[in-house]
This record gives sequence, C-alpha cells and structure tokens, in this order.
Amino acid sequence: TGTHVSVKVHGEEEESRDVRKHTRGHHQEGKHQHTEEHVHRGVYDIFEIVEGLDVLDEVKADIKGIYAILAEAEGRVHGKSMKEIHFHEVGTADAIMDIMGCCMLLHELEVENIIVSPICTGFGQIHCAHGILPVPAPATARLLKAVPCYAGNIEGELCTPTGAALVVYFATRFERMPQMVIGKTGYGMGKKDFPAANCVRAVLGETCEDADRIVEFCCNIDDMTPEELGYAMEILLENGAVEVFTTPVGMKKSRPGILLTVLCGRQKSDRVAELIFRHTTTIGIREYECNRRIMHRREEVVHSSFGDIRIKESEGYGVYRRKLEYEDLRKAAKETGLSIAEVKAQVLEEE
Repeated sequence: TGTHVSVKVHGEEEESRDVRKHTRGHHQEGKHQHTEEHVHRGVYDIFEIVEGLDVLDEVKADIKGIYAILAEAEGRVHGKSMKEIHFHEVGTADAIMDIMGCCMLLHELEVENIIVSPICTGFGQIHCAHGILPVPAPATARLLKAVPCYAGNIEGELCTPTGAALVVYFATRFERMPQMVIGKTGYGMGKKDFPAANCVRAVLGETCEDADRIVEFCCNIDDMTPEELGYAMEILLENGAVEVFTTPVGMKKSRPGILLTVLCGRQKSDRVAELIFRHTTTIGIREYECNRRIMHRREEVVHSSFGDIRIKESEGYGVYRRKLEYEDLRKAAKETGLSIAEVKAQVLEEE
C-alpha cells in the first residue's frame, strides 16, 4: 500500500496516493494508472491551493515560484500565456505534495549554496497527456536551457519537468561535486527499473573554502604584434579571466614566441576560450583544470584627506595582508603632485 496524504481543494479534501511502479499520468504496457491523470489545473488554481497549505509563507513563495517557471516553460512550448496553461501530471495533488516537501526540506536545512551536477536527461520517447514526446520532454528541454546536461546511456525519462524546475529554481550553480567535507548523504529512490540505480543523491556538507577550481588555458603564439596581444589580454580580463600573463618561449624553426596563459573559473571557460580564438592567432588551446588555494579576501574603504581609498585585505593559512588599492593611490598622487609612497604613508597615518 502507498502513503496517503491530502490537500484542500476548493473546500474538499483530495486524496493523493503514492503509486508504486509508474509515474503519474503516463502509460505503461498499454494500461492507464489509477491516479489523477484527468485533473487539469491552471497555475492560478494551484496558487489558490498553495495559499491554503499549512506551511510558512517562505515555503509558499517557493512553491509558487516553481510553478510559475513551469507555467512559463509550458507556455513557451505551446505558444500560450502563463494563465492559459493547464497542468496535467504536475497539477495533481501528488505533484503539489512533492514540490511542497522539497521546498520545506530546503527551508529547514538552511543551506548557503545548492550545487547541482550536470543533469542526465535520458533519451528516447515517453507517453504522456499530450501523446508521444521525445526525451527530454519539450518543457524539460526549455527549463534546462543554459544548464549543463547530457543524454547518458539509459533509454527513458530521467529528468521530468518538475525535477528540472526544482533544480533550476534552487540551484546556486551547476558543476561537479566540489571539494567538501561530507556530513550527511540522502537518497531518493525512483520507482522505475533501469539498468543503473534509479536514484537522486543529495550530499550535505561543508565546502573547503580555501580551495578553488580553476581552468588554465595555454597557447603558443609567434605571429602577433605586441599591440594586438596587449589588446587581447585586455579583452580577456574584461570578460571573466581571473589572470592573464605571457612568458617568452622558443618555438619551432628557432622562432621566439609567447606562451599565453589565461586563468578563469569553470563557468566562464567557454566564453574565455571563444575570446582567445577570436582575438589571437592561435589555432589550438591546451586546457587544464586544477585546484587553486586562495586566501579569504575582502575590501574596505577608508576616508582620508585624499578622498575614499580602498584597502584590500587577505587572510588565511596563518597569514594576514593589507594593501592600499594602487589605482586610488595613483589618482590621489596625480591630483596632489605627491609621490605614491607619500600618499600611502599619509593615508595610513590618518586611518
């Protein structure tokens, strides 16, 4: 027997049943499931139901936010406005309970960041209220726009519109599991049988704040002028590169050349690689991904006789450093005729 819950719908209790082997409203082996597959609700009908739930206002806001992006995705797929969309599977009491439970849990956990691995969608076809659709379903594909995902090797629907909406709504970023100290691990088991385990795993822990993943791009260049290369470096720094530097190298045919090295975060790596190809003459880039240990950094502003001067502070590994922002010192020195050293000494004395 399944787990029974109920939701108030227009003053009446509607039962939601945990179905053991099939997903809501789908066909399987030529048979219909006995669930709420004929319930069609608009997004504002669901908002009304959510308002009647005995949960915190913050949780209600999250549930509504998730249904809003579901409605927007469905609307884009069907060429309709959000208010014209009527949900089938995701409008049932089961689905509302699933989404509410997820929102309540995340509210209780009070996590700072939610990092989601690239999404495995599966492939093939599914039977649903709209007929036979490709995997990922159109609404799922719309929701996963700009999200790293892949088909994998399993035929079937591995990511539903509801699942896609949840991760898109809550995810801080999408990437592989970062370096972290694991506290607890939980599993949500699916009801379909696949060649691989049908489950979602959640890991709760503390990320290692002194470790950072970074991408390093390298390429050898021997046919650019210094002016062209300098401009390329400026463009890269303006568009997500953390650091750009050059190293003199000897290349084939005894030609002197330049080794261009560019560091950037993984989220910016595609954009940075594109800019390297566009603004340099290289035809190939070497790419490395590695850990970077960094000190905690913060910025303060001190009010001096020269105006506001920024101070950069770094701390970690038993070390503390403090440095006045060069550009602010340079501006003050230029305006007063003093040397940078004199401006720096006066700012520190006034502080």
